[in-house]
Amino acid sequence: MADKEKPSKKQVVPVSGYDAMLSGMVELLEQARRTSARAVNTIMTVTYWEVGRRIVEYEQGGEARAEYGTALITRVSLDLTTRFGRGFSKRNVEQMRLFYLTWPIAQMSSAQFEKCPTVSSISFPLPWSQYVRLMSVKTPEARSFYEAESLRGGWTGPQLDRQISSLFYERTALSRNKAAMLKKGEKPLPVDVVTPEEEIREPLVLEFLGLKDEYSENDLEETLILHLESFLLELGADFTFVGRQRRLRIGDSWYRVDLLFFHRRLRCLVVIDLKLGKFTHADAGQMHMYLNYACEHWTHPEENPPVGLIICAQKDHALAHYALDNLPNKVLAAEYKLALPDEKALVAEIDKTRAILEKQRKAKP
Repeated sequence: MADKEKPSKKQVVPVSGYDAMLSGMVELLEQARRTSARAVNTIMTVTYWEVGRRIVEYEQGGEARAEYGTALITRVSLDLTTRFGRGFSKRNVEQMRLFYLTWPIAQMSSAQFEKCPTVSSISFPLPWSQYVRLMSVKTPEARSFYEAESLRGGWTGPQLDRQISSLFYERTALSRNKAAMLKKGEKPLPVDVVTPEEEIREPLVLEFLGLKDEYSENDLEETLILHLESFLLELGADFTFVGRQRRLRIGDSWYRVDLLFFHRRLRCLVVIDLKLGKFTHADAGQMHMYLNYACEHWTHPEENPPVGLIICAQKDHALAHYALDNLPNKVLAAEYKLALPDEKALVAEIDKTRAILEKQRKAKP
């Protein structure tokens, strides 16, 4: 007996009340995702506070321990990274220590935490990422203000970051009508909205759970990246794939490199960033920041400096540009230009791929 064909969208007959049922299921699943993300955030925040407390108490256990200073943070970072992987850089561990010192809640003893580490009497109403942002605020008064307003207004992470960056505390303090300022600050902007998927895929949450962070939010961008990846690998044996959507942290901000390759002939990393728009000076500046990071954290001593490739896939005109300014001499830059794919060939491939995708999109019913 032949297998029954699965019904396509065209074969599905609309049934009365279906849209309402589907809408209810979508709302249910989105709420479940948000609840899950918040539950993980609660556990994560309490756990990192406890890590910080144990570091501080260890330091206070005698002069010999106190002399460790930065060395203790370094050792804890290395040992935890060896055991758990990402999420325990020196900066992160230092932030856990600072978190305890900034919010020294003492309702729970070590014995209580060890007995039931996921259910405690400690309550941190904000997610860990927001406490990390609050710790960057220097004055206790401003920090307390932003914490209180985040709780009162239900601010998202982007909203808190925007308010701190725009000196909302200072502007409110100087305002003659403080009530109006506070009411205005409650209103979120479109950029402040965080979807359930973004809450779950928040980098700090993924690190805590030990999950990988490899995805692209835009279908067109993701497809172009995959085609570009295949195209470069088909050019020959020089390109070796290293990673896609490789995440990096600079300060308290997170970035993603679309593609990362290693060029065997040049013995260097190739950092590729795809933009669905017009090339700007900000794109060049961001790429140089990526290259500086890659040079410091991803490049081995025997390798050459990394090179960047910016591809702007505009609808009417694509552009590819190599960032070679970080190379130590013109001879090496010339060698790079000879060994790397021609920029015009890359543009042609992007244009061809985009045209195919646009044609497929228009052909869909």
